Amino acid sequence: MITTEQREKLRGWFAGRLPDALFESLVEVTVDREEITVIGRIPEPRLAEGASDAEKEAAVQSRIQEFRERTREDRVAVAREAEHRFRKKVSWGVECGDERALFTHIAAPVMTRLRQPERQVLDTLIAAGVARSRSDALAWCVRLVQRHTDDWLTELRDSLEHVQRVRAQGPDTTPQDTAPQDASADEE
Repeated sequence: MITTEQREKLRGWFAGRLPDALFESLVEVTVDREEITVIGRIPEPRLAEGASDAEKEAAVQSRIQEFRERTREDRVAVAREAEHRFRKKVSWGVECGDERALFTHIAAPVMTRLRQPERQVLDTLIAAGVARSRSDALAWCVRLVQRHTDDWLTELRDSLEHVQRVRAQGPDTTPQDTAPQDASADEE
């Protein structure tokens, strides 16, 4: 778990290290055990007034693809430095208009054991065509919980940060040998 201060320092590092012209603004820097995801805002394409929704969507997708190709070298250089410094992979994404696109990012495997009632939930999602596999179904469930419990998860994360701060202020947690030594063992 990363603290608010660590997250702010990480965001500050990226804000200071990214080339000025890369993004209009740095939207979000998120981090977990494996990955840092950096998302920036890029300018929307200029279109004629009254452009159709299909034209707008195609223009935004093209702008995102153009940005990805044009900035690859700069992003790779920053990512290498960050990966060396923070020991985590760096992934990139952009916001353009109302669209958010993530470039290559990690899909970390997570193992779990489920009892039959829990497996039946996943199998129902597969049968209904919501997911292709139990893995997809479980990811869908996690996204659903995340969407509906953001406030609760935020409060829980804040509480965990508080626990970490309190632990850091406590006595040294490494075990110390406090038992008296046998004087005869030293006399050989």
